[in-house]
Amino acid sequence: MQSYDDEFTAFAAAALPQLRRTAYLLCGDWHRAEDTAQDALVRVYRAWTRVEHQGALFAYAMRVTVRLLIDESRRPWRRERPTGEQLDQSDRPDLVLDTASHVADRDEMVRALAALPPRRRACVVLRYYHDLSVNETAEALGCSEGTVKSQTSQALATLRSLLGDAAMEGVRQ
Repeated sequence: MQSYDDEFTAFAAAALPQLRRTAYLLCGDWHRAEDTAQDALVRVYRAWTRVEHQGALFAYAMRVTVRLLIDESRRPWRRERPTGEQLDQSDRPDLVLDTASHVADRDEMVRALAALPPRRRACVVLRYYHDLSVNETAEALGCSEGTVKSQTSQALATLRSLLGDAAMEGVRQ
């Protein structure tokens, strides 16, 4: 039987890349995404015995990541403008969204996502990047299914206005 630390280390190694990608899609900053993913894993570690028995480790880690970013976006010192720093393409994880295949420039999609309010951005990322159901998204965000539907609809309308209808073709509500 693996020890507590070994089990967590294996989980963290498997979950970190996806948590980091999700955080990046939500905040648009690789450094902040890395910090948030690590903070989320610290919280998972603290709650490991409680969450492990429920069998929902990754869902819990994702929920913590999303909530950390939403909470952080509410703080006044986070109302700063991004510098537009670009990393080498080799350093970036795959940012494929259902709609990204229709957009010639992935950076355009990332900029459009960054224009959304944090809660709407989280709804779009969880629904379309992680392909979660409305119920799973509501659970991850701690809100009602109606709120998820409303926020997603409003986010998609904003994305359509920013990217054009052709870029959003085939996106389900």
